[in-house]
Amino acid sequence: MGEENNLEKFKKEYSKLQKKFGLPSFQIMNEDFQIETIAKNEAEILIREIRKIIADKLAGFMKIIESLLNPSNVPLFVFSMAKSVGEKDRKNISEIYKQLAEKEIDCLELDIVFNEKKEAKFVNDSYLLWQEIKKESIPIIDSIRKNMKIKPEPKPSNAREYFR
Repeated sequence: MGEENNLEKFKKEYSKLQKKFGLPSFQIMNEDFQIETIAKNEAEILIREIRKIIADKLAGFMKIIESLLNPSNVPLFVFSMAKSVGEKDRKNISEIYKQLAEKEIDCLELDIVFNEKKEAKFVNDSYLLWQEIKKESIPIIDSIRKNMKIKPEPKPSNAREYFR
């Protein structure tokens, strides 16, 4: 019951920030970034907590992309995914990676120096970036899924064929 009150309180505080900075609706932000989890903790500077939640999601996605682009010391599953990425998809993944790296740098600055307007700008810009990334990622994921289902031709089993 107390958690529900916290959520309602959080939604009211978010609504104030939304009006002040033109943030996306609570529902949309919650669907994409699960910002409702902030309601469980009391936070004095709400916009910073929202930024941190978003930054965590973007950083997690960035790590996955990094594994696809540079699959060293990754689980076999990730390695097989990386091998199935075509050249066009690899270029798109690299571009997404660059955009996420820029957000990581922005986040680093905000971790050092708090600025409410910059926090809100980060939230808005990250939301827009995430919408772009979602659109670009679905075809890449579909391509990876399709390519992983294609089985490579078996290698010759006898030694004479091996040395040809």
